[in-house]
Amino acid sequence: MAHPVTRMRRLRRNETIRSMVRETRLSPSDLILPLFIVEGTGVREAIASMPGVERFSVDQVVAEAKRVADLGIPGVILFGIPNEKDGRGSGADAEDGIVQRATRAIADGVPDLAVITDVCLCEYTDHGHCGLLDGEEVENDPSVERLAATAVSHARAGASIVAPSDMMDGRVAAIRTALDAAGFDQVAILSYAAKYASAYYGPFRDAAESTPAFGDRRAYQMDPPNRREALREMRLDLEEGADMLMVKPAMAYLDILADARREFEVPLAAYHVSGEYSMIKAAGERGWLDADRAMEEALISIKRAGADLILTYAAAEIAEKL
Repeated sequence: MAHPVTRMRRLRRNETIRSMVRETRLSPSDLILPLFIVEGTGVREAIASMPGVERFSVDQVVAEAKRVADLGIPGVILFGIPNEKDGRGSGADAEDGIVQRATRAIADGVPDLAVITDVCLCEYTDHGHCGLLDGEEVENDPSVERLAATAVSHARAGASIVAPSDMMDGRVAAIRTALDAAGFDQVAILSYAAKYASAYYGPFRDAAESTPAFGDRRAYQMDPPNRREALREMRLDLEEGADMLMVKPAMAYLDILADARREFEVPLAAYHVSGEYSMIKAAGERGWLDADRAMEEALISIKRAGADLILTYAAAEIAEKL
């Protein structure tokens, strides 16, 4: 009886050997933790649709940021939930806005942690869309002006990276120009360059209270069937001055992430979004799968596809295990 000369199982026989030949490794330094900031004091509020995730008031988020830094996670990304909203999203660029106050508090209290700020209007508008409206139409250019002002206000508060997530055309160039003119030429731009109009954002919209009051965001976010268009979006953002690019969502768009990795040499981020996170948690709660193993496997798949940074609500729990 002929026996195989090559036995692939030789390098799988125990954890020591598997670890020695492992091709993709996940580290706390690969992870970014999203944080939701609310008004008030002493607030740590659980989000029902996102098990294990909380909203924090500014005074509480500093302690969470210190915990994150101690775990070896290099940065957080902040999403603000103001008490008052209006049609122009006035709170987005307010000097005493919720994100601006949280940014200052974290930058002062945990100076080695990178503070990334989400630059969008959806959390601040009473209609829930990512820009200014003319009737029920989102206007691109006036929205871009508001986004640039918002990015500058975040930089002034101490953000080291601003991350426009709105998908308006030309917003990266406008933000870069505004930052440079205000003396913040060292503040980097992480562009949500390929952000799809996805069904996986539902729990986030609950958490951020940003569900559109009418319609949806398909007129400005990318259509899920489109693949080549994503590379065009990324290329345009790089030409406009983006320092890093993001694919969102991550797991359902690993082909897009892999395409970007082959095409571009800049740092790539992928957002393991709320729905991707919550469905693993929900299945784990029902006993349908091992949620801890599934979560780590999901993040490894994102890293394997080419991400340098992974934004995930599981960042702290994964970092503790690693």
